[in-house]
Amino acid sequence: MYLHIGQDIVLRRDEIIGVFDMDKATVQQKTRLFLSEQQKNGKITYVGDDLPQSFIVTDRGIYVTVISAATLKKRLGKIFEQEEQNGTATRL
Repeated sequence: MYLHIGQDIVLRRDEIIGVFDMDKATVQQKTRLFLSEQQKNGKITYVGDDLPQSFIVTDRGIYVTVISAATLKKRLGKIFEQEEQNGTATRL
């Protein structure tokens, strides 16, 4: 299954490592340093032009999106439910 993260970008559920709220996560200096290093290494993709609300860590890089972490987590929950009904669910 796939998670739509804005514009025309979708991610496979099994490649998602974590979904983080931008405001809450970037309070920690370690997180800011991590994001800064990823930016320097060209590993961040920006999805949308508005104020970023969340970021998604994947095995391919980081996606910064204008969609809230709460909305993305709800979408992931629906994906898990569908997979469980189909008998194809695997937890992250």
